[in-house]
Amino acid sequence: MYYNNYHFVGMHLVWWFIWGIFLFWIFATPYDIPGQRRKKDTPLDILKKRFASGQINNEEYQEKKKILEG
Repeated sequence: MYYNNYHFVGMHLVWWFIWGIFLFWIFATPYDIPGQRRKKDTPLDILKKRFASGQINNEEYQEKKKILEG
């Protein structure tokens, strides 16, 4: 804990604290890339994507849109 009569215990504790925060940041963030937050798609966004890709027609889109907005 001593190096050439200098006391480094405090610095070791600081480094452990920094590593702890860093590891928590990496493993505890529930996102794909740490630090980069993406909002989740709403049901209306999913409906728009399905309509744009051609999975549903205009009538189905309008019906489901009324339900979601109402």
